[in-house]
Amino acid sequence: MPTLILVRHGRSTANTEGLLAGWTPGVALDERGAAQAAALPGRLAELPLAEIVTSPLQRCQETVRPLLEARPGLSPHTDERIGECHYGDWSGRKLAELKDEPLMEVVQAHPSAAAFPGGESMRSMQTRAAEAVREWNARVERDHGADAVYLMCSHGDIIKSLVADALGLHLDLFQRISVEPCSITAIRYTRLRPFLVRLGDTGDFTSLVPREEPPAGEAEVGGGAGAP
Repeated sequence: MPTLILVRHGRSTANTEGLLAGWTPGVALDERGAAQAAALPGRLAELPLAEIVTSPLQRCQETVRPLLEARPGLSPHTDERIGECHYGDWSGRKLAELKDEPLMEVVQAHPSAAAFPGGESMRSMQTRAAEAVREWNARVERDHGADAVYLMCSHGDIIKSLVADALGLHLDLFQRISVEPCSITAIRYTRLRPFLVRLGDTGDFTSLVPREEPPAGEAEVGGGAGAP
């Protein structure tokens, strides 16, 4: 079965403003995110991509644009199932405010039981994304062969949930996974099991430099802004 390249969108204006974007319209890449997207064609130059699939949200569409310009023979496919989690009433709110919501503790420690008010559950988010991947795996293998490589551009929580699915991890453990903006995660699917062959690869180790204020130990809902 094919190899899936998962790309998280580049850093967005919501990332830098500390907002939980969700499906809020008009969330674009910021200056750094645009530079990350511009570097993507070079990072993936050696890969013979058979298909490019993207979330319908603007920040993902902008991330794959330079890649599509570099590969004019490819046309993008949009799949809503790999769109961001529907955070409902939390969408557009500051993460600093949301940390005191009782639901945030559930999101951190027991995400399989978390459902966002006016939105969807994290369990249903993972299910739709995993179903999309399985359908695309079958389609890509049918059209391009079992050794084909294809790319999906999606969002932090979606990619983390797909990694958990590939590793056979319960969704309650997915907050232990980290994927930075414009990072590359690769999963090679086979008939019997998937293999995680890259995770959150940015080629940049800046985010590992000790900070004056160490991380709080909680996962950033939506994925975070990456290295400063």
